Amino acid sequence: MAAAIGRPVPALGPGGPWDPVGSALAATGSVLVYGTMPGWLPRSDQDVVRRLLGRDWERYESLDRPRMRDRFVASRLFLRYTAAAVLDTTPDLVDLSYQPGGRPYVRGCDQIDVSLSHTEEMMVVAVTRRGRIGVDVERADRRIARTGSELQACTPYEKERLDAGGEAARNSSMVRLWTLKEAYTKACGQGLRFRFTEFGFDLDGAAARLVRPDGSPAAAGDWTFGTFAVGERYVVSAAVQDTGFGGLADVSVMTMFDEGLLDTLLAGAAGRPGRPRHRTPSGDPAGLLGDPDGVDPVARAELGHDGGEVVADGPL
Repeated sequence: MAAAIGRPVPALGPGGPWDPVGSALAATGSVLVYGTMPGWLPRSDQDVVRRLLGRDWERYESLDRPRMRDRFVASRLFLRYTAAAVLDTTPDLVDLSYQPGGRPYVRGCDQIDVSLSHTEEMMVVAVTRRGRIGVDVERADRRIARTGSELQACTPYEKERLDAGGEAARNSSMVRLWTLKEAYTKACGQGLRFRFTEFGFDLDGAAARLVRPDGSPAAAGDWTFGTFAVGERYVVSAAVQDTGFGGLADVSVMTMFDEGLLDTLLAGAAGRPGRPRHRTPSGDPAGLLGDPDGVDPVARAELGHDGGEVVADGPL
């Protein structure tokens, strides 16, 4: 039976608080953590930031617009500190890399899976020790309904349910459906290769069930979905696939590796004095996802899954 997803917990900056993160992970096997960009902008000198960013430093240096740089550095520091808190290590030893579609992962630490999403100043990191996880955050009042999005992002069953639900609830239901679909495709690692019209969700109160385009149940017993209000203005949805690793109660790197092997695996891009520095390239996944700013592999594109524009009045 798939485990529940707990409510997101805050991490206001590098100081956390981190104890609730560990408690939530211990209770359910997964945790959602949220923070805002101002609290995660670095206040250290460039050498410290470079060490913390590791292999992301070159990408950060290549960005020429201040807003783009702030968003990139804050989200990567947030992800590194959260992973470090879960793994019981230091953020400079968390070596992030990216799969071809832009999905982040922690090199050398297969005992956890991570996901990152942000919009405006809100950022959310999801971590699980159960299998695969995806997360997406969007403004609760984002206008999606009646913009043409239903045609490109909804199944026939979902459009039928939207019509039956009335106009007052239509946009909030669309925001929820959109974030659920984003979270699910991120967890699957499919990204833009998985059209939103190929799967759907049945929204029943607080619960969400994966269904086929015609509304019939999909075989998804190992998946859990959750949607939460965060920060009064935002909606966060998460998807967790329990692949059978739920019995792994301790994900601390200190109990998984000896110290020498840990240094070899994680210190690659950190540039720590006296330790090996690897330069394995992580590629340029941001270009694949078509981020509106052309920068970020975890920010959703302005284009829909079929390459067409999804929302008439701006990117999601």
